[in-house]
Amino acid sequence: MNHQTISRLHPSAFLLAVQISSLFLYAAFEGSASGRVIINIVGVIVLALAIWVVNRSPAANWIAWTFASLAFILTLLSELTSNSSLKIAASVIEAIFYFYTASSLIAYMLDDTQVTIDEMFAAGATFTLLAWGFAYLYLACQILFPNSFIYGSDQALSFLELLFLSFSNLSATGLSDILPVTSFARVLVMLEQFAGVAYIAVVVSRLVGLTILRHEHKQH
Repeated sequence: MNHQTISRLHPSAFLLAVQISSLFLYAAFEGSASGRVIINIVGVIVLALAIWVVNRSPAANWIAWTFASLAFILTLLSELTSNSSLKIAASVIEAIFYFYTASSLIAYMLDDTQVTIDEMFAAGATFTLLAWGFAYLYLACQILFPNSFIYGSDQALSFLELLFLSFSNLSATGLSDILPVTSFARVLVMLEQFAGVAYIAVVVSRLVGLTILRHEHKQH
């Protein structure tokens, strides 16, 4: 595959497709030992695709590599040792990496006044990156402050349940029956609510506006 062929690919579409597919993997394999291995493998693929996405944006590639490497190493060590401190550190670094990738995609979408197909995929990928980032922050919060979130029992929530909370909160649908009960958890939820509103107001509305203007110019 030559450079021109690669340049015509849409990395944001690949990233979005893998992340959406991973939701079904979480649902199918969560809780089993083999399932955790599969999910971790998909996580590595997501890291690689995220770096590819950053490489196409104005953001610094070495920063993405640093966060991705740290996230991979810490996640691997936390799985091998079951150390709660390592799990917290891995979750926080993973969240930072997702937020950095999301910000790089936002910079990419705001870099010009043309709405391309890849930018449309980037809009969807950015939303999922933000949702994953906050889900990892929720996971770190739950480990650091047990019972930060309630869902009918005192048991710790699974990552899929935290991701469900994140998607519901970021999209402002209000469908989640998971409630934040500690102060720190509520602060994280409020920050995600602000991020969701800001994303719609700044990024999505701009893409919609530019698309409408392009069609108006074509008609004239």
